[in-house]
Amino acid sequence: MKILSYNPGHDGAVVSLIDGRLELSIEAEKDSNYRYSSISGSNVLHAVGELQDIPDVICMGGWWPRDHHESVVGSTNHVSYRGIGDEDIIVGERRFLQKTTRYFSSSHERSHILCAFGMSSVPVGTPCYALVWEGELGAFYEIDEASNIRLIADVLDEPGNRYGQLYGLADPTFLKDWKHARLSDAGKLMALASFSTRSTPTAKERKLLEFLLDPNYQGLGSHEDITGVPHYNAGFNDPEFRNFAGIYSDALFEKFHRFARETLKPNRPLVIAGGCGLNCDWNTKWKQTGLFSDVFVPPVANDSGSAIGTAIDAQLYFSGNPKVEWDVYSGLLFQSNGTFEADRYNVCDLEFAEIAELLENDLILGWVSGRYEIGPRALGNRSILASPFDDSTRERLNEIKQREQFRPIAPICLMEDAARLFGCHQESPHMLYTYKATTDALAAVTHVNGTARIQTVTPSSNQNLHGLLTAFKARTGYGVLCNTSLNFNGKGFINNIADLDAYAVRHGLDGFIIDGRAYLLKDSKRYQAYLETAYISAPGFGADDRSLRT
Repeated sequence: MKILSYNPGHDGAVVSLIDGRLELSIEAEKDSNYRYSSISGSNVLHAVGELQDIPDVICMGGWWPRDHHESVVGSTNHVSYRGIGDEDIIVGERRFLQKTTRYFSSSHERSHILCAFGMSSVPVGTPCYALVWEGELGAFYEIDEASNIRLIADVLDEPGNRYGQLYGLADPTFLKDWKHARLSDAGKLMALASFSTRSTPTAKERKLLEFLLDPNYQGLGSHEDITGVPHYNAGFNDPEFRNFAGIYSDALFEKFHRFARETLKPNRPLVIAGGCGLNCDWNTKWKQTGLFSDVFVPPVANDSGSAIGTAIDAQLYFSGNPKVEWDVYSGLLFQSNGTFEADRYNVCDLEFAEIAELLENDLILGWVSGRYEIGPRALGNRSILASPFDDSTRERLNEIKQREQFRPIAPICLMEDAARLFGCHQESPHMLYTYKATTDALAAVTHVNGTARIQTVTPSSNQNLHGLLTAFKARTGYGVLCNTSLNFNGKGFINNIADLDAYAVRHGLDGFIIDGRAYLLKDSKRYQAYLETAYISAPGFGADDRSLRT
């Protein structure tokens, strides 16, 4: 069965599913488009161009409202945001290239649940729980032996909006009468929460917690005197606001944890979806509760996975199979055929050992390999890589990224080193959990509270990255590197040579590697210092013929 599915809302994507396997996911924000973009005609045409045959089913996820009230009538072509029953599915026919094909639509809510369940290793027929928490939804569900979905309870609506709005409370530039949080603020608050050094709120902070967690919360503007609450316009550098960020993060998590502890049966698997599933601290807490036999979070927990979820839902409807095989590197290949100023680079093919030598000498390099990763996290195919040892490297990376200095940099780590360096004893390939660093040697990738959002690497999960880490370990004793996403601020991964060239020059990279081919900026001071200090003559590496020591 060939399924073409798309999510029309923000974090839009178009995906191709063939015989139960994810073949391709094209996300609207990738290729330097704005973060959280909806899909465009270009995305759809690109996806169609990748198809070998006319799809058997075309799917559209639910996003815009389609209410059943006479006074509010939306599109009849797709289901609305909420709904988990049979009545929340549309099945029909559509024309595609003058052929008739089946059409399917189900709710946004179902797309999250089916994405997490379908991508998980939970066997069909095993009852499990699902948690969907995002900007709007905050609910637990039960998935039974027949893959039927039952809503257990809406625990707290708008957990994502509530969480992100705390950052807005302290930000003098945020309009307090705006009901929703800015989409980027939740991730910033996640970073700030790690700076917290106290766990007990003051009396005034307890009242603020009650307001933020009130079931009838309507945004900051609904407070009777928002200017009088603690941390109003305090700024994100204020230490007491950072303390409260941690207190609030724990309190919001505890709201859901308490419900799970009191209501759910123990020792069942839990699958998690929604943007809050990208909060690594919360994912780790769910594992540490001991309530569940296993916890799974897909790398596309946010709305970038909704198109996959709708495709899985369609597959379940037409074939009875709710499971899909997938690879996190299912995006598009890099476009290297664009025009750029190649003369400003020294260009050559390098082995892993030679690239490791550059990184050991404090060069910061863009890294492009194969297809881009699905979801918002850079997992070693569209990354910026650097040595992990000095905190000054973290500072420089945040300057390159044009973002706040409180933001952490994540480590990629050989699986065989993960237990020794981070206390991580199982694979964590998608950067979704936090672990405690066991050494002070890795300052660039260790957050202020001693944790790190580790991504483990094996030969099977990412062969090229594994080769580079192995070479770096041979030189330094540590199979660890800094890894952050290769993107302009506020945009998705870079996926073409012209953008990569512009990024390297404007943002201060020392060069980049595309599938083993190195482009090193001739005017990079670090690259020039490296050439001056090291190395023997070899052809092909600059005006004076100096090159890497092999």
